[in-house]
Amino acid sequence: MPGTVLLLAAAPLGRGRLVDAAGVLPVLAAVAPAVLSGTDTANVVELADPLEPQAVLTRLRAAAAAPAPLTVYIAGQLQLDRRQRLPHLALARTTPATVRYTALPWHWIREELRLRSAADTALVLDLHADAETWQYVAERGLDCGRNTAVYGRVALGAGRRGVAVPAYMKAVATLLRSGHRPSLGQLHEQAWARVAESSAGRDLVLAFPGGSAPRPPFAHPPTRLDSPPAQPATPPGITHAPPGITHAPSGITHAPYAATQDARAVLPGFPAPARDIGTGAGTHDPHALAYDARAVPPGFPAPARDIGAGVGTHDPHAHTYDARALSRGLPARTHAPDSPGQDPHSAISAAVQDGRHGDADVLAAEFERTAVGAYGPASDEALHWAEVRADLAMFAGDAVRSCRAWLAVAGVRLGAGQAVDAPAVEAAVDRAHHQWGCIEDPARARELGPALAELRLRVPGRRTGALENVQEHLRQLQAAAQ
Repeated sequence: MPGTVLLLAAAPLGRGRLVDAAGVLPVLAAVAPAVLSGTDTANVVELADPLEPQAVLTRLRAAAAAPAPLTVYIAGQLQLDRRQRLPHLALARTTPATVRYTALPWHWIREELRLRSAADTALVLDLHADAETWQYVAERGLDCGRNTAVYGRVALGAGRRGVAVPAYMKAVATLLRSGHRPSLGQLHEQAWARVAESSAGRDLVLAFPGGSAPRPPFAHPPTRLDSPPAQPATPPGITHAPPGITHAPSGITHAPYAATQDARAVLPGFPAPARDIGTGAGTHDPHALAYDARAVPPGFPAPARDIGAGVGTHDPHAHTYDARALSRGLPARTHAPDSPGQDPHSAISAAVQDGRHGDADVLAAEFERTAVGAYGPASDEALHWAEVRADLAMFAGDAVRSCRAWLAVAGVRLGAGQAVDAPAVEAAVDRAHHQWGCIEDPARARELGPALAELRLRVPGRRTGALENVQEHLRQLQAAAQ
């Protein structure tokens, strides 16, 4: 089975540019695809200074949906948005004032990869950041998810000294051009050895094989700009831990938007995707080729369908999510929730694939009850299983139950004090909105419409027109009932 490689180089084109990210692509492109992937053959997708976050997300989603091993090489620039103070990968049009709308939220990357296995999913990163963003990563880590192997660095930008060079990624590419691909841990150590001296202790080194990311507080003290980097414990699988190793904290949320849309059904200001992922000319998603606008309110993006496989994908305000992906690389679990060392997602996935939607929901409900009892209803663990059950309802074609579940998740998150613009809150409301649009029974849609409208008043989301869409569709439903 051929592997998949995504080469992404991104940085602002203006004065805020900290690194010449695209300069490393010719060196990477000179490496044989099989060596880049570590497989016998590989498909390579290259993105150089992309303009739109939705376009990048669509490419990432298509790559993540492939069952084969996936390696994502990212050279670029991290920035915090002014509103939520969350890290984003800056794109060509990004400025400090427009990060929230023109850059790629880092948690989108984490979410697209979260259902994959660390055994076949890796991020190789050479990122540069301003002092504020660098401090954020030093203190909180760069959350890449539990199920992704991560190797690379976050370097402090050179500031007025000019645009930096992605030296770590160039070292990786140079080593790979020999035609030999060692393990990623060994490759990282060899590349880091070539650039460590020039880093002057200002690089945060990311080196862990995945599956072992600790929950905050981290197992090592944070590195600060006004103190030397800490010397943490060596992570599993690494024979030598350079200074400043930063682990990614865990967390389960959903990416708030995706890019699979029909241009005719796009909300105002929401970019429609281009086409043809194979040639690098656009942002086509092979798992989302057709659209059914009849199932959603006028003007609201429709869900995508995988015609070839007959598997529906999740709503376009979320991430591609199909039952097959749930079990990728995860051990089966058929025991009780308190059995240690096992994961239930494979068993749930198998039930969904067999059409046993009721069995899948019963198993997920069991884990939800256990999580609520152990950690509380507003815990990450409990909310994760509530979200899984909302997705299971969607897979079963029960839009009413799915909508109710997402409304409940959003309510719990808001009740727990989460911000109205928190990614997980926005995602829950977006999903509830989409599933509400899929309800075929007008009476049930009228029943849930006011609750959704109330939520939309509090959580308008990132794109304009969502609240107005709910209000207009609700008026149509009420008029038709009279």
